[in-house]
Amino acid sequence: MQQSTHETVELDPLDRALIQALVIDGRAAFSRLAEVLEVSDQTVVRRYRRLRTTGLIRVVGLPVGSRVGLFESWLRVQCAPDAALPVAEALARRPDIAWVTLNSGGTEIHCMTRARTRKDRDTLLLEKLPRTRRVTGISAHTILRKFFGGADSWTGLDELRPDQIAALEPPPVEPGPERDTPYTLDATEFALLSVLGRDGRAGYPELARATGLSESTARRRLDRLRELGAVFFDVEFVPAHLGYEAEATLVLTVPPARIAEVGAALASHREVAFAAAVTGAAALMAVAVCRDTDALYTYLTERIGSVDGVGQVELIPTLRSVKRAGMLVEDGRLVDPPPAP
Repeated sequence: MQQSTHETVELDPLDRALIQALVIDGRAAFSRLAEVLEVSDQTVVRRYRRLRTTGLIRVVGLPVGSRVGLFESWLRVQCAPDAALPVAEALARRPDIAWVTLNSGGTEIHCMTRARTRKDRDTLLLEKLPRTRRVTGISAHTILRKFFGGADSWTGLDELRPDQIAALEPPPVEPGPERDTPYTLDATEFALLSVLGRDGRAGYPELARATGLSESTARRRLDRLRELGAVFFDVEFVPAHLGYEAEATLVLTVPPARIAEVGAALASHREVAFAAAVTGAAALMAVAVCRDTDALYTYLTERIGSVDGVGQVELIPTLRSVKRAGMLVEDGRLVDPPPAP
């Protein structure tokens, strides 16, 4: 399972409550967070800045791929043992790669592509990766349908009371034709997302400078993207800091008629951080996060084992996270990736 190479981090109940609150609304005002957590504004600001500057958490704003036309694929890249880490690190520096892990004894890399165009995706899959020295195999699986992940964020935390959760949850968005129609991001919105991808809590003055808009227009543009379901805010953190040491990918063989049912079941599991229907011989893949290997075994045998429709299950341990959704992971801390070469 994922190896903990960093020192133990002590997070008290307020730290954990703040992380859970940010998962619910990553851009909630500090004053609002303080009110819900029943502490002073200064305490919330101080706690957040400590968590962020030490690389324990990072709020990031990301596009919803299925809404804005990104080409998302889950890749399994096989490498020679001495090449896996350098290849993984090179992939992690690419802005079109969402997350990267080392798996299967250190010879297999898993990553998620988020290419803006079909040509960009195909260039990576058909030209760059096959020509990479010591890469011995590539399998690409298109994400057909997400059942959990993206705007649905895993936290592993249960610090807030139901009334606190309700106070932070944004109002439900009314369905309409605009939310059913693919949305095309323009150059200004890509510039907006470039900033939010590094800091999802960036202020409107910074967003205005990056986009050339006024602060009020930048605010309206971001509010509009959220209303349309084109952008979501995620809280990046290393699960081991919260006591979750075992991460693994599950690849499940499911008959076509049962994919939706099994996918919905996976989405309801507390252990699941991501679940999707994918192309390939196996119909579903999921990422599970558990306290330890014993808890992972229990999840596999009792939770997965009780889901009707699941045939074979391949369990692939995660040895190391190299990149989360937008941040590199170095010594258990989140850091900004350098510019891609």
